[in-house]
Amino acid sequence: MIKITPELLLQAYANGVFPMADSASSDEIYWVDPTQRGVFPLDNFHMSRSLRRAIKRADFDVRINSDFAQTVQHCANRPETWINAKIFALYTELHRLGFSHSLEIWRETTMIGGVYGVALGAGFFGESMFSNATDGSKIALAYLVHRLNAGGYQVFDTQFLTDHLASLGAIEIPREAYHDMLFPAVTATADFTSPETPTAAQLLAQS
Repeated sequence: MIKITPELLLQAYANGVFPMADSASSDEIYWVDPTQRGVFPLDNFHMSRSLRRAIKRADFDVRINSDFAQTVQHCANRPETWINAKIFALYTELHRLGFSHSLEIWRETTMIGGVYGVALGAGFFGESMFSNATDGSKIALAYLVHRLNAGGYQVFDTQFLTDHLASLGAIEIPREAYHDMLFPAVTATADFTSPETPTAAQLLAQS
């Protein structure tokens, strides 16, 4: 069996492939290249009135990479997960190398929502998100889409399309169309960490 290294993982992303495990207890990892791919057009984020109200309250802080490991642990803390120990270790190493990032929503000392993914060129590959409070993951996605736009990203890959993501503006495209847009994105340049996080009022004004 080929050992999956961070370098091999980045090559896989550049070719439209990502890893998954059957469960948290599984020792095996397999590669996935869906025939239908979920993507998030960066100019098509749908902000409902309830989400606008939640953001307007501004009773949270938005942090970047302040606790990547805890973000992944929260994402894995569900009855069924594809994040096993090997995947956790791989993405933690990618984070150390500067390729994997977390965007976290905090309320005082508690992380109430968040998302993490891999940044390669001008492509961002969303891996997982979680919510421990009402609208936690939706707030995280709103700020993530703003950051990707501000940082010059061209592709926001969600891997699969769920009803939750579709309600926010994500769509599904054929594998061939995804691969066509992938190469120009991963060979371009973007910046995840430099853009400033907008205030709630600024985010709402730009949406």
